[in-house]
Amino acid sequence: MRVVAALGGNALLHRGEPLDASVQIGHIREAVRGLATAASGSELVITHGNGPQVGLLAVESAADPALSTPYPLDVLGAQTQGMIGYWLARELRRALPGREVVAVLTETVVALDDPAFTHPTKFVGRSYAAHEAHRLRAEHSWAVRQDGAAWRRVVPSPEPRAIVELPTIARLVDDGCLVIAAGGGGVPVDPHHRGVEAVVDKDLTAALLAEHLKADMLLLLTDVPAVMRDYGTADARPIGQITPRALRALDLPAGSMGPKAEAACRFAEHRHGAVAVIGALADIPALLSGTAGTRIENGKPCR
Repeated sequence: MRVVAALGGNALLHRGEPLDASVQIGHIREAVRGLATAASGSELVITHGNGPQVGLLAVESAADPALSTPYPLDVLGAQTQGMIGYWLARELRRALPGREVVAVLTETVVALDDPAFTHPTKFVGRSYAAHEAHRLRAEHSWAVRQDGAAWRRVVPSPEPRAIVELPTIARLVDDGCLVIAAGGGGVPVDPHHRGVEAVVDKDLTAALLAEHLKADMLLLLTDVPAVMRDYGTADARPIGQITPRALRALDLPAGSMGPKAEAACRFAEHRHGAVAVIGALADIPALLSGTAGTRIENGKPCR
C-alpha cells in the first residue's frame, strides 16, 4: 500500500509551547513511533507543517538590524523544510534501521493571479496580544487577524498547482525510499521558478502529491480523533465515514478543520477507490486498519 501522511502542526509544537528545538525534537520522536508503524510493509511519503517555525524566523529576520530587508517567506519556507526534514529523517533512521530515508527540498508552483494574494488568511508564527499585533502590523506592514482570544500574522496561501520535484519523489518511492517531501506545503514559486511571498497549505499540497503518486491512502494527522459533527456543542459526535459531498456540506471552519476536509475531499474525488483519513497522530495503526478516525470515500454512506 502507498500512503501519504501529512503531519499537522501539533506533531512539532502544541499550542502555547516554546519554540525550543528540544521541545520540537521531543514531539518528532513521538510522531515517528506512529509513522514507523505506517512504514512497516507500506510505501510511505511524509509531509509536515511549518507555520510556527516560519513565523519565528520571520520575526527574527524582521528584527535583525544587520539586514536591509527581512528574508522573504519562500526562503524561510526552504529553511524550515531543511530543519524539520533533518529532524524527521534522523529519527526515522533510528526507528527503522536499514530503511533508506531521504528529505527532498520541494517547490510548489502557484499562480500569481491567485485571489489569496489580496486576501491573506494563513496563520504563521506565535500568538500576540492585540496591542502587540497592531504594533507589528504598523512596523512591518504585516496583515494580522484574530485567532481565538489572541492575534496572529496572516499571509497569502495560494492554491498548489504543481509540485516541481514530483518525478524525483516518484522515483525515490518506487525504489523503496521513505520520502519526506513538500514540507510546509512546499516552497512557493511562480511558473518561472521565482520565489513567491506566501505559504502554501500543506494539506492541499499533500492531497495533490498523493493524487499524482497514485497513493492508496492519504492520512491527515492532527490532535483530534476524528471530524466531529456539531463540534463545540453538547451533541458533538465523531464521524466514522462520510462522502466528500457530505463533508463539504458541514462547512467546517477555515482556520482549523476546513483545509483538512477540503484536502481529503479532493483526494477521494480524484483517486477512484482510494481513501482519505483524518485522525489523531497517536491512532495511526487504527487509522490504517479502519477502526479509528474519519474515512472519506466517494460513494460510501455516512456513519
